Amino acid sequence: MRARRVRAGLAGALVGALALAGCGLKSGSPMVDDVVPGSVGRGRPLDGASLTVTSKNFSENIILGQMIGLVFKAAGAEVLDRTNLPGSISAREAIVKGDADAMYEYTGTGWITYLGHAKPIPDPLKQWEAVRDEDRNNGVTWLPQSTLNNTYALAISRKNNAEYHLRTLSDVAALAKRNPAAVTICVENEFASRDDGLPGMEKAYGMSVPAANIKKMDAGIIYTQVSKSDSCLLGEVFTTDGRIRAMDLEVLVDDKHFFPNYNAAPVVHTRTFEKYPQIAALLDPVSRKLTTEVAQVLNAKVDVDGQDPHEVAKDWLIQEGFIEEG
Repeated sequence: MRARRVRAGLAGALVGALALAGCGLKSGSPMVDDVVPGSVGRGRPLDGASLTVTSKNFSENIILGQMIGLVFKAAGAEVLDRTNLPGSISAREAIVKGDADAMYEYTGTGWITYLGHAKPIPDPLKQWEAVRDEDRNNGVTWLPQSTLNNTYALAISRKNNAEYHLRTLSDVAALAKRNPAAVTICVENEFASRDDGLPGMEKAYGMSVPAANIKKMDAGIIYTQVSKSDSCLLGEVFTTDGRIRAMDLEVLVDDKHFFPNYNAAPVVHTRTFEKYPQIAALLDPVSRKLTTEVAQVLNAKVDVDGQDPHEVAKDWLIQEGFIEEG
């Protein structure tokens, strides 16, 4: 699975988490940026604070972790950058244990992976509220979520869709019944077998794609195949991936709300939040600006253009007026 998968690699990540639990976080470096408050952080409400930010090891989450660190830095804190931890579990354990103070997490990951619920809550706000309320017991405070939703989807190239005019997954189901040979799908091995992947989607939408029409491959290849070849009409994607725009793909609407919501929200070690409740006022405006479309643009700067996640985060925060250069 691609490096930026939010939900994969839990076994390997658990090994990393156990290592972190045994010896504490060792890596990291101070943020040395000369940044000052813009529309957030005025009065430097974090003067005297020493805070650690973390993230998982995929581009989007690193960018989001860098945003938190830069906002904290502009607000007066000394910030230790411990982003880019291996997988979901490592970063989660860092927040739970207080080895790190803040990061952006995803509501679906919290609800399903950490809290152990089998079924997602279709309404994004209700899912966030449920995660927020239950995770208090683990010493984790969830701040208001963004509309940025990094979930599964199927995509089609704009070129091919000129023939089929697909807009929703229900449209795909109708096409599969009308012309089964037309519906070819490129997916990863895991997505092909997961209940919250292709089998569950087929069941939810009442479609049956012939096995010969399902092609399994690495995630990175899927985008290229959907964009530039005729080997698959549709491909499994993540909704915030920068290659969607870069490769001129159209994401089909999950009109029956089958796939879980993975809205990004800041999470803070609760004792840290009790000490510095002003963190909410610093991060809420940032989260309100983070949309799926914004994430696609920022992720493309890293994954397509090869830019540094820290600089991408910093440039966006300055562009939006949240912070300024010192």
